[in-house]
Amino acid sequence: MASAPNFINRIPPVTRTLIIINVIIWAFTAIFPAKMNTLVDFGALHYFTSPGFNPAQLLTYMFIHGGFTHLFFNMFALYVFGSALEYTFGDKRFLFYYISCGIGAALIQEGIFAIRIHSLASYIDPQSYQFIISDGWKAISQGMNYADPQFAQINILVNGPTVGASGAIYGVLAAFAMIYPNRPLYIMFIPVPVKAKWVVLGYALLEFSLGFGQVNDNVAHFAHLGGMIVGAAIVFIWKRKGIVHGDFY
Repeated sequence: MASAPNFINRIPPVTRTLIIINVIIWAFTAIFPAKMNTLVDFGALHYFTSPGFNPAQLLTYMFIHGGFTHLFFNMFALYVFGSALEYTFGDKRFLFYYISCGIGAALIQEGIFAIRIHSLASYIDPQSYQFIISDGWKAISQGMNYADPQFAQINILVNGPTVGASGAIYGVLAAFAMIYPNRPLYIMFIPVPVKAKWVVLGYALLEFSLGFGQVNDNVAHFAHLGGMIVGAAIVFIWKRKGIVHGDFY
């Protein structure tokens, strides 16, 4: 049986470092839960007109996770699929790809939020909207929100935090499906292997339907889609330039 240090050392360096950083940040918040609100206020992604927004959040949000399950599934996917991609891309190109997918996911989510906020704000006067932005930040920070459903929804979109590496991870999944489309994957509750391209397409359709549906599950579905879109665009360009090649196994 391989020892833990040997197992960790076999993970390629960028993937290993990303996992370690994410685990350390999660462990810190688990040991010092009182620091979680401060970390979220500073590092979680907020809408760009929120009093809590700062540009660094486009990067920092992807290293913060709300719970162990969220962290585990993201890091497991990063270990499985990210390792394969890092061997294919090389460490520097993989790091560029991963960060680009995470930032791209954040920007696309901000854009979708802008459309939704504009639609909701068109039904209220500008003074009330400005009040929601400023006063709502304090309410969200204290775990509260408005009783009025429209005010509450605007406040969540503007001042609610987004955390997690899922946008970048979905970009990793998109790249894996484009480079290894026919690799068999085993999915929970499905007794036969499924080709990678169909698995990732299924995830994309699910995120699309949930994003445009009426499901209020506090999951950043458009960030997931955004990571996939940005990742697919990068891989498409790299394949056209001959930087990476598909494997039609």
